[in-house]
Parts: sequence; structure tokens; C-alpha cells
Amino acid sequence: MAEVANKKLFENDRVIVWEMVVEPGESTGLHTHRHEYFFHVLEGSTMHVTDKEGALINDVELETGSTNWVTLDGDDTVIGEVRVPATHDAKNIGSSRFREILVELK
Repeated sequence: MAEVANKKLFENDRVIVWEMVVEPGESTGLHTHRHEYFFHVLEGSTMHVTDKEGALINDVELETGSTNWVTLDGDDTVIGEVRVPATHDAKNIGSSRFREILVELK
């Protein structure tokens, strides 16, 4: 199973800060979110989100400059009205690189 993002930038007893970069056609790898978090999109794209069995959950367009708060609800993460299993994979199906900073709250 993959980490939440590509590169851990900082960690202490309260937060973990990650950088995620996903080139077009690449995938994040199957991973599980265990903490609530927020993320800021530095370079937007469209992500094809699947559950742990590979079934499509949603295609999500993440716009450059957007910031999103994500809560945990049972086995799901919730971003506004969108529910995604906490264990999922996301593939960049857009034509540009996706890049975000993600901050997990412990």
C-alpha cells in the first residue's frame, strides 16, 4: 500500500505535511487516509478515483488554487458533497501534472 502522498515534508506530534505530484497517466497508488486533512492544489488536473477493488467512484476535477477540507466518516472521506472510500487510488486522467500540498491533522 502506498503512502498518502509522494513526499513527507514535515511531521510533528500534531500534523504531517505532504507533497503530492501525479503526472498525466500516473496513479497515486492504493492508499488509506487515517486522519482528517486539508489540501491546497498547486497545479490542477482531473483525477479518476477508484476504490480498493478498482471500481470507479468518481472523476474529480481539482482546480489550481483551490483548498479543500476533508473529514472522515466511518470508512469514507468526505469533501463537501463528495464521499470517497478512505482506501482508494486516484489516476491523473488530465493532460497536465497534478500537484498539491496535503496537511494531515493527528
